[in-house]
Amino acid sequence: MWPPGLEFKTSTLALHTTAKMGGYVCGFQCVGPDSSHVCLCHPGDCWLLAAIASLTLHKETLARVVPNDQGFDRSYAGIFHFQFWQHNRWLDVVVDDRLPAVRNRLVLLHSASNNEFWSALLEKAYAKLNGSYESLKGGSTLEAMEDFTGGVGETYETKSAPTDLFNIMKKAYDRGSMMGCSIDITSSAESEAQTASGLVKGHAYSITGLEEVNYRGKKVKLIRIRNPWGQVEWNGAWSDESREWNVIDSSEKKRIFQNSMDDGEFWMEFEDFKANYDKIEICNLTPDSLTDDTKRKWEVNMFEGNWIRGSTAGGCRNFIDTFWTNPQFKLTLLHADDNNDKCSVVIALMQKNRRALRKEGLDLQTIGFALYEAPADEDHLGKDFFRYNGSKARSKTYINVREISERFTLPPGNYLLVPTTFQPHDEADFIIRIFSEKAAGTMYDIYVWDLPEEETDEEKGLRRMFEKIAGSVRKYKYYKKLGELFLLNWQCH
Repeated sequence: MWPPGLEFKTSTLALHTTAKMGGYVCGFQCVGPDSSHVCLCHPGDCWLLAAIASLTLHKETLARVVPNDQGFDRSYAGIFHFQFWQHNRWLDVVVDDRLPAVRNRLVLLHSASNNEFWSALLEKAYAKLNGSYESLKGGSTLEAMEDFTGGVGETYETKSAPTDLFNIMKKAYDRGSMMGCSIDITSSAESEAQTASGLVKGHAYSITGLEEVNYRGKKVKLIRIRNPWGQVEWNGAWSDESREWNVIDSSEKKRIFQNSMDDGEFWMEFEDFKANYDKIEICNLTPDSLTDDTKRKWEVNMFEGNWIRGSTAGGCRNFIDTFWTNPQFKLTLLHADDNNDKCSVVIALMQKNRRALRKEGLDLQTIGFALYEAPADEDHLGKDFFRYNGSKARSKTYINVREISERFTLPPGNYLLVPTTFQPHDEADFIIRIFSEKAAGTMYDIYVWDLPEEETDEEKGLRRMFEKIAGSVRKYKYYKKLGELFLLNWQCH
């Protein structure tokens, strides 16, 4: 049910009068959209708007998401199409031109100009992809960036980041990566709270530039950030009206000092940035490391799987009695990298369709993974192996995000990758992407264990209770279902 007073505004009326759609003219030919065209979102949508603001900085990527083969000639039928990356494939999403409005004003994400509708229609297509507008409430900027690019995400904590963090981010920017940042909150009361320095807690920002300037005889590192609200900016050193700009050379100031109006975009010194912001999200268009200058051709393996209650949802290694029942991926690293005796591997574990499942009361599971050195002559490894063997590598933490990714450098050999939820019996579908510089041998092994040959006294008591309550018909259906599940997994194997 839509709330009272909500109407639907047809975007074509204004589009026909101006033949313009947010930086596009007839045929969607790009004439230079920028992040300032998109603003004024609903508070829960700032993560998506921050990603769209970053998208506008990359014209080729923007043209992929918003195809430019659309126009307003006689063939126009009142629909638009957009493309999003979902689970290792690109999907084309078609929407009509009607947008939710109140008193003829758009109420969700929209552009600053009343005659620009591309961002609102993009949000509508993304909402359709995820099930509804409601499903877009709250999220990670990195999630939308990956859906716009098919890229590989990395996250850095500013307080524990590498010492060369600025160089890492500058390299990401130069390579066309999309970046965002945020300030952590300690309670829900702090969400969207404005600090004395003009920054907003629990709010998604996009990073739009990095520069170094000569200031009083030394190099100063600067970072440019955009608040998707289009207002509320940093008011400290290097802000729009700060005195630091009066000291640097006028030509250098002209080169880097853009958008000086109160439009939500501002500069700040990188040390101030690290002191005030907590998390940085980077979506790389390739898995190349940001800590060196080597560009590689990556081999990619992708597998789909699921955690099923009572079958393959064993939980993390804290639950050693069920951990071994999780899906297990065999990974063979055959050849070391060029000019190195080890293998570079990026592993990305992603949950599927969790936003669309919100309407069923389901949300993101807490996920992680571990990598073990595997015996070459065994298939699915059992409980004793994991009890007595530690992991060789693992995700840094278990966390309730859509995707976690980690970069490893490992010696050639046979490995076993075990993706898990934190708690046993938590169900979800997932995909795993494995990037390696050299081709890697992979195999996905599904195993459903048999019922134990001997039951404990407790299990016998539970079985007698089950048979007494359920009866022989339910018992028959129970064993028949187990048989079907075993047969299905045997066929998959």
